[in-house]
Amino acid sequence: MGIEIEDKFDVTADYQLPDLSGLAEVVGPKSFQLVALYYDTPDLRLARRGVTLRRRRGGADPGWHLKLPKAKGVRQEIAIPLTRSTKVVPAELAELVRAYTRGAELGVVAELDTRRSVTLLKDGDRKLVEIADDRVKGTVYGTDPPAVMRWREVEAELLEGDEKLLAKTGKRLRKAGATPSPATSKLAKLLDPPPAPHAGLEPGTAGHTVMAYLSGQVTALLSQDPRVRREEEDAVHQMRVAARRLRSALKAFKPVVRNTSEIQDELRWLGGVLGEVRDLEVIRARFARELAGLPPELVVGPVRARLGDDLLRREREGYDTIRETLGGDRYYALLDALDALVSEPELGKAAADPAETRLADVAAANWNRVTKAYETAQAIDDPEQREIAMHDVRKAAKRARYTAEALRDTLGKRMGTLAKLAEDVQEVLGAHQDGVVAQETLAEEAGSARRAGEDTFTYGVLAGLERAAADRAHEDFPRVWSETMAGVEKVL
Repeated sequence: MGIEIEDKFDVTADYQLPDLSGLAEVVGPKSFQLVALYYDTPDLRLARRGVTLRRRRGGADPGWHLKLPKAKGVRQEIAIPLTRSTKVVPAELAELVRAYTRGAELGVVAELDTRRSVTLLKDGDRKLVEIADDRVKGTVYGTDPPAVMRWREVEAELLEGDEKLLAKTGKRLRKAGATPSPATSKLAKLLDPPPAPHAGLEPGTAGHTVMAYLSGQVTALLSQDPRVRREEEDAVHQMRVAARRLRSALKAFKPVVRNTSEIQDELRWLGGVLGEVRDLEVIRARFARELAGLPPELVVGPVRARLGDDLLRREREGYDTIRETLGGDRYYALLDALDALVSEPELGKAAADPAETRLADVAAANWNRVTKAYETAQAIDDPEQREIAMHDVRKAAKRARYTAEALRDTLGKRMGTLAKLAEDVQEVLGAHQDGVVAQETLAEEAGSARRAGEDTFTYGVLAGLERAAADRAHEDFPRVWSETMAGVEKVL
C-alpha cells in the first residue's frame, strides 16, 4: 500500500521531453511495455467515483492495483501480486470496493496497452521523481466492435523527493508544451464516465450550499469504507465523523432538505456500530499514555496487559461486527439512500432562499438550542440528574459546531469563529465525560483483575488520575461557558 502523488499532462504525438538537468541527476529513459485490464461494474460504479481496479503485466510493478481517491492529485494505491486468472478479481480487493459495487458483478471493461518511457530524477540512490512518457492504446469492451482510442500523455510522480521538485518538474514539462490533463486517470480519459449524479441547484441559494456540503460528506463516508475494512489508523473515527456530520446537517437544515428522518435513524445506527471500536481505541491509547507516565514503582502486576491486550481483544471483536455490518444489506440500503439524497433531494421552500440570510438564521437557531439545553440543565437541583442533562448540552454544542463548519465557506469567518466556540464547549464537557467513562472502565477491569488474584493498586492510581481530570474539566466549565457566550454575542 502506498500514497500516489502525481501530475498528469496531455501532450501531442510529436512532443519532445524537455531537458531536466539542473533539477537533479537524470537517469534514463528506459522503456517498458505495459498491458492492463480494468475491472468495473457494467454501469461503471468504480469509475464514476474515481476508483481504479486493474490487473497489469509488464514494467517494474506488475500485479493487481487498486487506486482509491484521497484528494486532488493524490490517490491511495493498494497492490498485490498477479494471480493466474484474468476473470476473477482477488477477494481481498473485491472486498475493498463493496461500498461502490454493492453486490454488482465485477468484470473487464477496458484494456490499456501502454508503451512507457521512464526518466528518473535521482539523488544518489534516492529516486525523487519519475517522469513517464506514455503512448497509449485504449480499448473499451462492451461494444461490437470494441471502441479503440490512442493518445500520448506524460506523468510526473513524486517518489522520495519533495513537492517543490515535483512542481519544478511540472513547470519544465509545461514550458515544453504539455498541458495539465483534466482526466484523473487513463481509464477516466478512455471511458469518460459520467460523474455520480448531483442535484442541479442555483449557486448562492441555501439549497446549493446545503447539498454541496451533504455531497462532500457522503463522499467522505464512502472514502473511509475501504480504510475501515483494512483497520487503518483513524479510519473508524473519520467514517463515524462523516456519519455524524451528515446526520447533524440533516437535522439542522430540515427547512432546506425534507423527509430525511429515516436516513438520520440509519446514520445513528451506523455511528453506533462504529462507535464501539472508536471508544475502545481512544480509551486504550489513553491508558497506555497514563501508564507510560507513571513511575515504575506505581505499576504493579500485569496491568499493562489487561488494559492493553484485553481492550485490544474487545476492539478486534468490534471490528468483526463492523465488517459484518459493512457487508450487509442494511448498510447498502443506507448508501443507496444517500446517493438518492444527493441526486434527487426533496427540497423545502427554504432551498430557493439566498444562502446568506436563510442559513445564518439556521446557525443562530442551532446555537439557541445550546443555550436552552444549558438553562434546562442548570435548573435541575439534583447534581446527578444535572450532570446527565449536561450531556444534552454537549450534543447540542456538537451540532452547532458541525452546522457552523458546514457554512464556513459560504458565510465566512464568523462561522469559523462560531464553530470554534461550540467546539470549546463540546471539548470541556467531553473531557469530563471521558474521565467518568474511563473510571467506569477501570472499575470493571479492576474487578476482573481482582477475581484473577492480581494486585489492583495501579487501577486505583489511574482512577485517581481520571477523577482529577474529570473534576478539572467540571471546574473549568463556568469559565469556558462565560467566554463562549461573550464570543457568540459578537458573531450572531
